Amino acid sequence: MSEKARNRLLSLLWLALAGAAATAMAFASIYLYLKPGLPSVESLRDIRLQTPLRVYSRDLKLIGEFGEKRRNPIGIEQTPELFVKAILAAEDDGFYSHRGVSIKGLMRAVTQLLQSGSIQSGGSTLTMQVARNFFLSREQRFVRKFNEILLSLQIEQELSKDEILELYINKIFLGNRAYGFQAAAHVYYGRDISELNLAQWAMMAGLPKAPSTYNPLANPSRALVRRNWILRRMLELGYIDQADYKNSITAPVTARHHPRDLDMDAPYIAEMARKEAVELFGDSAYTDGYQVITTVDSRLQQAAQEALQRGLESYDGRHGYRGPEQRLNEELLQDSDQLVDLLNEIPILGGLEPAVVTAVEPKKLQVQLRDRRVVEVLWENGLESIRPFLSENARGPRLQSAEEMFAPGDVIRLRRVEIDPQAEIEVANSGDEGAATQGPDPFADPGEPGAPLEEPEVREEWHLAQVPAAQGTLVSLAPEDGAIRALVGGYDFRQSHFNRATQAARQPGSSFKPFIYAAAIERGYTAASMINDAPIIFEQANLQDVWRPENDGGDFLGPTRLRKALYRSRNMVSIRLLQALGIDSALSFVERFGFERSKLARNLTIALGSSALTPVEMARGYAAFANGGYRVEPYLVDKVLDVNGDAVYRALPLTVCRDCPEPGSEELQHEPLDLEEVQMEAAAIEPSEEPVDLRTLHVNPVYSESSEQARPRAPRVISPETTYIMDSMLKDVIKKGTGRKALVMKRGDIAGKTGTTNGPRDAWFSGYSPHLATSTWVGFDSNDELGKNEFGGSAALPIWIDFMTAALEGLPERHLPQPDGIVTVRINPNTGLRTSGGGMFEIFRADRVPGRESYRSISPVYSNDPDTSDESPRRERESLPEELF
Repeated sequence: MSEKARNRLLSLLWLALAGAAATAMAFASIYLYLKPGLPSVESLRDIRLQTPLRVYSRDLKLIGEFGEKRRNPIGIEQTPELFVKAILAAEDDGFYSHRGVSIKGLMRAVTQLLQSGSIQSGGSTLTMQVARNFFLSREQRFVRKFNEILLSLQIEQELSKDEILELYINKIFLGNRAYGFQAAAHVYYGRDISELNLAQWAMMAGLPKAPSTYNPLANPSRALVRRNWILRRMLELGYIDQADYKNSITAPVTARHHPRDLDMDAPYIAEMARKEAVELFGDSAYTDGYQVITTVDSRLQQAAQEALQRGLESYDGRHGYRGPEQRLNEELLQDSDQLVDLLNEIPILGGLEPAVVTAVEPKKLQVQLRDRRVVEVLWENGLESIRPFLSENARGPRLQSAEEMFAPGDVIRLRRVEIDPQAEIEVANSGDEGAATQGPDPFADPGEPGAPLEEPEVREEWHLAQVPAAQGTLVSLAPEDGAIRALVGGYDFRQSHFNRATQAARQPGSSFKPFIYAAAIERGYTAASMINDAPIIFEQANLQDVWRPENDGGDFLGPTRLRKALYRSRNMVSIRLLQALGIDSALSFVERFGFERSKLARNLTIALGSSALTPVEMARGYAAFANGGYRVEPYLVDKVLDVNGDAVYRALPLTVCRDCPEPGSEELQHEPLDLEEVQMEAAAIEPSEEPVDLRTLHVNPVYSESSEQARPRAPRVISPETTYIMDSMLKDVIKKGTGRKALVMKRGDIAGKTGTTNGPRDAWFSGYSPHLATSTWVGFDSNDELGKNEFGGSAALPIWIDFMTAALEGLPERHLPQPDGIVTVRINPNTGLRTSGGGMFEIFRADRVPGRESYRSISPVYSNDPDTSDESPRRERESLPEELF
């Protein structure tokens, strides 16, 4: 080699070394410049993937999910091996051999950049994608790429390959709000990743490259090309054999959108739980994977939802058909696509689907559904029974033809009804002895008499319906600790998010009376005490306002026993009783049930339930009658688990403990009233000197959260004797009073009270068995009148019966144990006094048994000795006829 050539080669060598040194220095400079701004790779070990908040029933049925990102993290050991190979074939087949960066991939990216003048691919490995997804942006800048390379090298030093792959599987965005392959499997296929087949795994593995471009929902053809390329790569790499490849490459695209399926529909419950989770954990509740376990029983919740919807639809049907929801123009009817879009914008409420009338005949309608199907509504499926709504108290005559009410373009509501032909056949044959006992001949040839028939298909019918204008609510508590077992805040959450169970403060009417009666029993009255049911007038001090309370029906019974006054719901007795007790004394007693005194009017109208209360507050009050006299607080969230399944919150509710000693029981003791004096006052009460506030009281809702102290005992608020007597009196409301419809349940352990306010505008029934305390309400959000023939017993009680029948199914009857201090005595029902023959039996506290009747006394006479004889000293008062009214 010549000297000149040698010098040239040496120069090139020095240039190469200088270039390498310069490159090394450049990379070192870049490293030193970027290193301080790089995040700690160690933080990946403690990374918290954004996982939505999920709400469950007590039996672990999913009822709600909140959060922008759908994610279901899984471990690498739960990920199918063949699916992992599909990912490697699609993204990085050298993953287990490189150190985080693929020089070959980067050189390919640089070559594409030089040839095209733009970035075609990034040459990223799976490790580099993890670095970008956790720490960096997706912007195409060289600085970001250098950061990505440096981070990848660090990640490979700190984490194992399986740990890196697990992060990738759970973090990557895959379209349709799905983050991670497990969530994507549920979005696109409705199943776990482990339940998919090879073709579906390959389809999923193609998503990370471009979730929008290779989305099998948005671009099924391009997604198919990408899937088949991945399958071919898997074959080339030896991950699958030729048979697997052929079977999978010919498989159709089966992906379709699967919205998050909830196990049960309880949106009011889900929303309440969401709010409580946010109060506990702030905005991180939506991202940290908390699981809220509520106290709700899924079976009872379903029964409550159905009972409320049926009850409101029944009320609505009694008041007539209000006509189509809207009427579309002729031009819109001709545009099928626009018509379908419009129907899909109208929500399905209470299972009632929107439809558009396309043709009208005298005895049927032709309608189009939101899925483009055209069906018929026959005359007998709701048309023949239509009576137009005129007002809450009046309906028009029945239609003679569908053309009187409907026209093409009308938007109406339909209910889908499934008809089982087999059930119809069984019903038809039930009266035919031969048909009922003779089965098909399995040996007969098809078509011959007696040959077995193919199972008939279930057919559907479409019945005319309408969304109720009235609203309602139902809340049911476990009496032992106040756990909410079922709660429905309205007809349909999609119609209104307003939760009437916790937010609608309405006047409870007569359903509030039992708390006043309990105060009287506690203070010395008995179920046999006589109070005068007679007219009374109250004038305010300025004589401008006069209150003339009346009984429903306008009649008066004269002297009436407390038991009868309660089950007959006599207003005059309640008012006289309250005046005799004293308003402040009665309010102090009522507070024990959990009612806030500031919400209760300080006048005699509270005896008639004039103070606005929420249904959940009423259910809490009645729970004390159901559990033997203890106050509990309603609560919904039982516990909260973190993303790892560890409990981070547990409710500690007030809980009944019957075997525990009664601390503070002295608080329940009262100085007995002078019963002779107060009953004389109640028999002929004078007008109140205190002005009566006739205004309706509206208050804000109250929802009590469970205590965070050590699990406390529920405090006793009424004595066992008073509770037992009140339970007996409230059972009579059902046996012989305003709640008689509940006799259809054929249970002896149910009790409660109806409530109806002026108008009427509010209809209530609050009641219980020892298993559940349940309150129902029906009314209009606008406070309109329900109709003159609507009462608590007609509008609210049927909902209570429907729900409680389902809720108590299979549960044995339970009754409160009789306290030692209770005795049964025969009395004269007309005087409330003891009698030696005839009459009826009544229960009393042993120290409050009435004396024996005399010809001169009709007022109760009390003795502390239950065995008082006729010769024993007694206090008597002669009653004059004019005192009766």
